[in-house]
Amino acid sequence: MSSEGFLKEVQAIGEKFLLKLQRLPKAEPVEIVSFSVVLLFIVTVLVLTIIACSCCCSSCCGCDGRPDPRHRKSQVRPAAR
Repeated sequence: MSSEGFLKEVQAIGEKFLLKLQRLPKAEPVEIVSFSVVLLFIVTVLVLTIIACSCCCSSCCGCDGRPDPRHRKSQVRPAAR
């Protein structure tokens, strides 16, 4: 998919989302609850992704972007018998 096609898709999804938000005050309670659940799910996934990325980045690299020497990987060799 080209970048133009992707941008058009994102714009179409955004327009549908805005249209849904505009119709929300007139919607039935079931529709409001279902929309809230979907929105909560999306926000939760985004927050957990940000937390996971920040934890992963901070554990292997310092704030300056250089690898932390305390977290070197060591090779495990079989024990000699």
